Amino acid sequence: MGNKQAQCCLNYFPQFLPEEQAEIDGLFYAITGGLESMSCGKSKKSFPPPISLEMLQTYLGDALPTQMIIRFYEGMRNIDLVGKNPGSNDYAVKDQFVIFLSELLKGTAGGKSTIITKMLLVPGENAKANPIREFTEDLITSAVHVLEYRNELKGWNVKKTQDIPPGAKALANQLVSVIKKYPQLEDKDGKCSDEDVIEQWLLKVPQISSLLNVVIRRGFLVLNSHEELATFIPECKVGKEFTSLLNIPAIVYINSHLPLKLRYTWRLIFSSQIHGYSFAKLCGNIIDKGPCVLVLKDKGGFVFGGFASHSWAVKGQFQGDSGSFLFTVFPRIAVYTYSGYNDNYMYLNYGQQTIPNGLGMGGQFDYFGLWIDHDFGKGHSKANPRCTTYNSPQLSSKENFELDCLEVWAVGDFICEKSTTKKTVLANNTEMNCMLEMIGKIRHSEGLHDPHEEEEEEEEKEEKE
Repeated sequence: MGNKQAQCCLNYFPQFLPEEQAEIDGLFYAITGGLESMSCGKSKKSFPPPISLEMLQTYLGDALPTQMIIRFYEGMRNIDLVGKNPGSNDYAVKDQFVIFLSELLKGTAGGKSTIITKMLLVPGENAKANPIREFTEDLITSAVHVLEYRNELKGWNVKKTQDIPPGAKALANQLVSVIKKYPQLEDKDGKCSDEDVIEQWLLKVPQISSLLNVVIRRGFLVLNSHEELATFIPECKVGKEFTSLLNIPAIVYINSHLPLKLRYTWRLIFSSQIHGYSFAKLCGNIIDKGPCVLVLKDKGGFVFGGFASHSWAVKGQFQGDSGSFLFTVFPRIAVYTYSGYNDNYMYLNYGQQTIPNGLGMGGQFDYFGLWIDHDFGKGHSKANPRCTTYNSPQLSSKENFELDCLEVWAVGDFICEKSTTKKTVLANNTEMNCMLEMIGKIRHSEGLHDPHEEEEEEEEKEEKE
């Protein structure tokens, strides 16, 4: 039995680099309490000590929730080995431990599905939505938990965002909902094996593999990948006490839909809680700031928004590109991407009478997927039945809604190229500039330096540092 297990283990170790193999050996040694080997029966043959549930709980401690530790343990000990009946012993041998890490961290969707099926903690041949949903919710909760435990939330404070459990539940429902959208996963009797369903699910929902990576790597403190962890949750740059409309699961989910280079940093550039309810101030704060995530809450309690793939600019025409999208956070969480129907991605206008003044995304004039009127007190989300640009439904509680609060995050490390010409006293007054351009007046203050410019530049420099 020892030789067969050793051979099985060797088959999976090549997936790891030599230094990674040494790290896994060290981890196994640490979990088993420092025992290098133990003898078996009269033969006195030595083999690595097994991992018991108690050992795993002792090693992981409070780093992961108890339910996830149990799922990991069951996933390990039920792995099929040559000459061993899965689940026949109340422990996991080293071969199973190595296979567990190999499949979940470096394996294919098929390999992952085999392990996840064992982690559902339910018997049976056919996939059921509830166990998969419960597993997903535990996985999301564990990811937030371990990052908070390791002090790696990068400035996001769970006490300063919305509640985690509802966010985890909503995201789990969204991630599992894809299974229902693909009836081809079912056979003629409406059933399909767990592994087949989960394999297809993993291929269509890459966030599950990302969550597993974070929970395993940061839970066990093993094989940490800087790039994967760096883009999982962005660094939060606020500069002062702030309570976001977004919960951690929503931040992770929305961030996963951004271009890779924009997933590292989110910087708050506007909040109605801080800057007040002024459309002119909103425009002044978001223009030329690069790609942005806009989030708002209406008086009905619905939270939704959009990602603008380009810098906002005040102009009487649509702008942006197909990388933009709309999303909802509460009462459901979902992302709605480009439909291909039209190019009406982003719109921002202010100070003109002949065309609408406000901020919009998707749809068309007077029928935007998301619209905030220039008076900043109202907006609309019209979809009959879907927004033409993003194929999104009505995002708000009412088609014509009242705005409660709004926040905008600049994402990535966009640096606006400043003109060598000094700013004028009107440079930041969007409303006045629009009015002057409308009536064809020359800005005689061009070249007059704003007395507050140096102070603002110093503040910006401090924020970046």
